[in-house]
Amino acid sequence: MSTVEDVHKIDAISVDKESNDVILNIFDHLDWSNEKMHIHLLQEKITNYLKFVESKEIENVFPDAKGKKIKICVVAKFSLTGNALKFIASVTQTVTSAGLSLDHSFFKKLRTE
Repeated sequence: MSTVEDVHKIDAISVDKESNDVILNIFDHLDWSNEKMHIHLLQEKITNYLKFVESKEIENVFPDAKGKKIKICVVAKFSLTGNALKFIASVTQTVTSAGLSLDHSFFKKLRTE
């Protein structure tokens, strides 16, 4: 499985069963001890996701994406720092102007009982 560190790979593509939107996930398992590097990786990954959509490559790889709304979702393991939240707010404007949406959520810890 690829993650935020694999900036040139798509981590996961799926279709939301409720909204019918195509979801491009970015799996972010990194903590924020090196905040500058972490934000840089997210920026590179999101930029490459935008290129993937704008070039229509997504339709070759995932034909079900054609004509659907596309959402990039950053799925993080650790809470975002203040600077990371500012970055997400800033990049959301860029993503929205490209016709996509951006969201972030957190990994859910699975219970193993």
